[in-house]
Amino acid sequence: MSESPPNPVDRVDAVRRVPAHREAARAAVLMVNLGTPEAPTARALRPYLKQFLSDRRVIEVPRAIWWFILNGIILPFRSPRSARAYARVWTEHGSPLLVDSRRLAHKLEAELQQDLPRVKVMLAMTYGKPDIDSAIDRLRRENIQRLLVLPMYPQYSATTTASVFDQVTNSLQRLRWLPELRFINSFHHDEHWISAVADSIRRFCRKRGEPDKLLFSFHGIPKKNLLAGDPYYCQCQASARSVAERLGLADTDWMVTFQSRLGRAEWLKPYTDQTLEALAKQGVKKLQVVCPGFSVDCLETLDEIAVEGRDEFIAAGGESLEYIPCLNDSPEHVKLLSTLCRRHGQGWPEFAGARDAGETELAARVERSAAAAKRLGLD
Repeated sequence: MSESPPNPVDRVDAVRRVPAHREAARAAVLMVNLGTPEAPTARALRPYLKQFLSDRRVIEVPRAIWWFILNGIILPFRSPRSARAYARVWTEHGSPLLVDSRRLAHKLEAELQQDLPRVKVMLAMTYGKPDIDSAIDRLRRENIQRLLVLPMYPQYSATTTASVFDQVTNSLQRLRWLPELRFINSFHHDEHWISAVADSIRRFCRKRGEPDKLLFSFHGIPKKNLLAGDPYYCQCQASARSVAERLGLADTDWMVTFQSRLGRAEWLKPYTDQTLEALAKQGVKKLQVVCPGFSVDCLETLDEIAVEGRDEFIAAGGESLEYIPCLNDSPEHVKLLSTLCRRHGQGWPEFAGARDAGETELAARVERSAAAAKRLGLD
């Protein structure tokens, strides 16, 4: 008789060897961004794009139809084209998104652990690596009993934020002992975030001069998503309006557009590429573009806007397009994320700030655990 397959719950929890009650409990902030291929090659792009574009939250098309479109058209033709774009922004250390996200996670953990030593920061990507499963596997190994999930999207969308929720909760199904879980849906309305974005624009203008117009370019989603109830469009408009008000801009000084559309369906408008051409033909000479829907610079900002968008604008008659970088691992970004995490972690003992909190009880628990293990023959 063949043995039954192992329970997936047991498979993950089996990695834990030291009983949790012998260690101080920890909390963790799980920072999750979209993802990146492992190399700027067509071979590396195919599995990454397949995982990304197979997500039902991202592509809401009947599966049978989409399977043929994805595998027969998109992957064979888009992979080489995307690889060339990634090659233009790739650094000696790897993908800009991954490199800067790691720096940001490291700095955020260092800032939090100044007075919250039992709070860790983990980085994961919804698609590609480091993956969410690997982060969840650390929970039992490191006795992380409380988990704060921070999708790195200031504005909520089902295509991004909800995909993080899906993958985290799916991965948690493999655990026998679940952590307490909190989830940050969005933070576009946060005063610290608004100030950080406005200040970064202000600093950029002091160095490069004022533009004829400031463009807020957000990643697009299909229009039908908005009509189905996705709040993303409204939150993008609110984000840009709040930042523009903080900068004291007149309504004619700025506008909102949407980039990165895919396929023939109508997406959120106005489209960034069409707007760049139109503004140049209207006589706008100096344009500055900021992408406040992205926390960390990536292909869509460094190539689509800073390279392709600039070329399109100049070809249509504009003189200069200057891209204003994301917040990345700046001190302002670290501080606002720290403040956000502290607010959402309120009530958890690891966020209380006392270094010796629970140490006396922990020592007693370790002693009781050792005695119990001896009685059970587990020591």
